[in-house]
Amino acid sequence: MAELKIERIFAAPPARVFAFVTQPEYLAAWWGPEGMTLPDAKLDFTAPGPWHSVMQNAEGQKFTVSGQVTSIKKDHSVGFTWAWHDENGTRGDESHVLISLTPTADGGTAFTLHHRQLATEESATNHNGGWTSSLRKLERLAA
Repeated sequence: MAELKIERIFAAPPARVFAFVTQPEYLAAWWGPEGMTLPDAKLDFTAPGPWHSVMQNAEGQKFTVSGQVTSIKKDHSVGFTWAWHDENGTRGDESHVLISLTPTADGGTAFTLHHRQLATEESATNHNGGWTSSLRKLERLAA
């Protein structure tokens, strides 16, 4: 199994960043790599339960991913499962994501995304690229 960890510092306080990573209206604004749209999504990480998204690239290819929100600690963390669907809609290997937020001395937020139990190192590398691109959108939103 492989994993990845991505860290960022946001100038916004933890409560604001927590809203961006849990509330549907904010998630829809940054979810998915740059250049992707979300033609179908149920993204609500404010309570435990199922979520899904369909991301579509400029060529019209669709990529479906789904999971369950498994843990929420207000203003501190959210955890969820993650699995891609194949072209027949069958869920693949399940991995786990934990987003943690820690206040910084200057009133900002230290953001850590830990994606673990990925099937291969190649999968971790691919997810790193996707998350990095998505987080660039989040950084612009939170600025």
